[in-house]
Amino acid sequence: MDWLLYENEAFNKGFEIICGVDEAGRGPLAGPVYAAAVILPKGHIIEGVDDSKKLSEKKRELLFDKIIDECVCYSIGTASEKEIDEINILQATYLAMRRAVEGLSKKPDIALVDGNRVPPLDESIAVETIVKGDGKSASIAAASILAKVSRDRYMLQIAEKYPQYQFEKHKGYGTKLHYEMIEKYGVCEIHRKSFLKKVLNNE
Repeated sequence: MDWLLYENEAFNKGFEIICGVDEAGRGPLAGPVYAAAVILPKGHIIEGVDDSKKLSEKKRELLFDKIIDECVCYSIGTASEKEIDEINILQATYLAMRRAVEGLSKKPDIALVDGNRVPPLDESIAVETIVKGDGKSASIAAASILAKVSRDRYMLQIAEKYPQYQFEKHKGYGTKLHYEMIEKYGVCEIHRKSFLKKVLNNE
């Protein structure tokens, strides 16, 4: 498989600075949505990089440091649970992506974005969407790992603040355990209220 197919196509079209963009945490009932933007050196593949969902937590942690060491630059963007409730999860995901791209120390010419929807980035940056891009593009795969690990680390910090919800086990996703804890303790400030309307209506 050619991990640099999309990057090389972009270079051949005249783009020079290419970033991969991906998100983590669209589905959970709690916590922010995260996005990462990564610019890799031209022609460079970081060994072991793959779609973050296919990697073990230990492997993602190791690759996180490797990506940061070997990339040209990277940036992490977030949108809070309050922003998710205010503008909806899709718009909040776009916001996190925009923040990630704007946080890069080098401005990209083109962003390769996982998925099939174009986030509203800076108009001077071209955007190419790639369905299941985290399994096809080295830049997007790297971004998927940075976003996932960053969010997981944040949720582990939250677990210390709200130990009763056991966030360290489910990272805020809607598992049976998480729903049981919500039923027992109610919602806390980092829960996405718009995701829990049924639960809140039953209270």
